[in-house]
Amino acid sequence: MQHWLPKHAVSRLVGKFAAARAGWFTQLFIRWFIRQYKIDMSEAIHEDPKAYKTFNEFFTRYLKPELRPLKATDDKQFAHPVDGAISQLGDIEEGRVFQAKGHDYSLTELLGGDPRDAHAFRDGDFATIYLAPKDYHRIHMPCDGVLKKMIYVPGDLYSVNPLTVANVPNLFARNERVVAIFEADFGQFAMVLVGATIVASIGTVWSETVTPPRGSDVHTWEYPTAGDQALRLKKGEEMGHFKLGSTVILVFPDDVIDFADELKPGTVTRMGTVLGERDD
Repeated sequence: MQHWLPKHAVSRLVGKFAAARAGWFTQLFIRWFIRQYKIDMSEAIHEDPKAYKTFNEFFTRYLKPELRPLKATDDKQFAHPVDGAISQLGDIEEGRVFQAKGHDYSLTELLGGDPRDAHAFRDGDFATIYLAPKDYHRIHMPCDGVLKKMIYVPGDLYSVNPLTVANVPNLFARNERVVAIFEADFGQFAMVLVGATIVASIGTVWSETVTPPRGSDVHTWEYPTAGDQALRLKKGEEMGHFKLGSTVILVFPDDVIDFADELKPGTVTRMGTVLGERDD
């Protein structure tokens, strides 16, 4: 059905509703959503659904900071960037990233099509984390980094739920996405924010909303990595958000990260806990 669904049109329609101040109807939908997905509102800074004038305000709600403390405090530790669940993680093999049994995809395609951006990660490591509708949808830094480049990649808007990931080839390199490449003391790393059906928008803290509007061309923005204009983000700081859920893919060079032993597909993640440690 997803092959035939007008996914962009549906997503634009949902996005307009999510941004609208629709009064009682917005409140009714928020309360339905809370019941449907069993959302624990006691974690939110504003627990009362009436505090949210639009569905987007509710969906991107902030959590009480004491509930997501940064536990990966050692300089050699990487932090989970989001609340979600591990979809896959492991080695990138000759520029191919594992998606699901029988499916992998091109790292170069994932990062927007320029082989120079993918070169540093050709035999590196990746982690794919799925955010369900019930999850906290703000995205944080896994380690300190200086923004080097952002790439908007147009594409499809297939669902990224586990069933679709298992059955749609090349899914993450087909869907619309925003790629952020950072410089760190160990080299570069990338964070890929993948769009999906009814994702109303993807935003970053330095550019606000990146999508929509959507287009048919890849767009690239480069940023200074030194001097007063450089954007430096610390481990645990917010770097972006989804308005309606999706997936984050982390990409590291070879010999940089050893993922925590307990991590495997299906493992629940909590922002700020230990993703892995430096491989040195």
